[in-house]
Amino acid sequence: MKARACAARWRCLILLLFPVSGLAAGLDRGDTAWMLTATALVLFMTLPGLAMFYSGLVRKRNVLSVLMQCFTIACMASIVWVLFGYSLFATHGGSVNAIIGGLEKSALAGVGKDAVSGRIPETVFLMFQMTFAIITPALVVGGFAERMRFSAMCLFSVLWLILVYLPVAHWVWGGGWLAGLQFKDFAGGAVVHINAGVAALVSALVLGNRRGFPEQPMPPHNLPTTVAGAGMLWVGWFGFNAGSALAADGSAGMAMLVTHIGAAAGSLAWMGQEWLRFGKPSVLGIVTGMVAGLGTITPASGFVGPGGALVIGLTAGCVCFWATQFIKRKLRIDDSLDVFPVHGVGGILGILLTAVFAAQGLGAFSGLGLGGQTIAGQLGVQALGALATIAWCGVLTFAILKFVGLFLPLRVSSDEETEGLDITQHDEHGYNL
Repeated sequence: MKARACAARWRCLILLLFPVSGLAAGLDRGDTAWMLTATALVLFMTLPGLAMFYSGLVRKRNVLSVLMQCFTIACMASIVWVLFGYSLFATHGGSVNAIIGGLEKSALAGVGKDAVSGRIPETVFLMFQMTFAIITPALVVGGFAERMRFSAMCLFSVLWLILVYLPVAHWVWGGGWLAGLQFKDFAGGAVVHINAGVAALVSALVLGNRRGFPEQPMPPHNLPTTVAGAGMLWVGWFGFNAGSALAADGSAGMAMLVTHIGAAAGSLAWMGQEWLRFGKPSVLGIVTGMVAGLGTITPASGFVGPGGALVIGLTAGCVCFWATQFIKRKLRIDDSLDVFPVHGVGGILGILLTAVFAAQGLGAFSGLGLGGQTIAGQLGVQALGALATIAWCGVLTFAILKFVGLFLPLRVSSDEETEGLDITQHDEHGYNL
């Protein structure tokens, strides 16, 4: 007791000598520290994670073009978010709009250092959400890699962010109509992965296949770079999913655990399918399976337990593997870096499986509950949300591409494609050996 009293007196003395000033009411230092870390991790996913992952997958004459596209999107999305994106993302205390937020927070009006969102500074919350707005259009790059003109990519990405990403993000996370239906998407199955996957597929169809596809082999030029990027994505994804709890608590801990399980299971399932079909496992296969597992567990990560995550990851590795074979080999669609079969299909699968494995009463595979909803009822809501996202993204992505094409050529010329985008679009070489 004496030790406790002495410690209490010392704490009082320290507070008197070094008062804490400017600490907003309701602010939690632990949550804030975690969310600062999670925000940095999600940005790390795009730069350098996704940029390196994609750049290793293309041919060497296009390595810089992919890096440039990811870097440029990160910059453009950040400015759009500050000017009006954050305001349109959510309803900030004003009248609720089911489709899109208002403009009351344009240019970050009212967002000072003491502004609080929940138990963290509003600056941290808006920055965390900004990193999602950065990585989603960057994922779409994989659908038109090696053939889209840089100027057209810039205009398309900005318009797509405004007209496609922001409304869907508002529907799900900003108080929109899907949120009102209790649609479950913890960290971006629909908002990020279905959106990016559908946009990549539409872009690949509108721009057409690369020269020589599918007859000419187009293997990755630098798999070690891809593996390094994949490792960064895996680590960064902990901020992506566990950070979506917006607190340093048990929900974040469980989200981190199931994210890791989903990634590991997806990797092994893809590797196993490839081993059985082609006789040998590949490095490209195991890292692609990791991304499939991560994308599929993303919407469920705040609702399921370890057993559910294991099944979701294994299912993702198998289903996304066969989706890739179907898109490339059967339909002959040149989604250059497999964005739709990995992210789009994985996102749809994860959204639907959330309704199953979030339910209680499944023994070791039980989740955290459906809030009184039945599995069938929740599955209907999940399917509605997935279909709405597919329709919105598909129609508007097509319209945006056609609109951009009225002012700028979407695709480089045949000669420019042969020479490579690095030199024709940026007058630089990725390698000078």
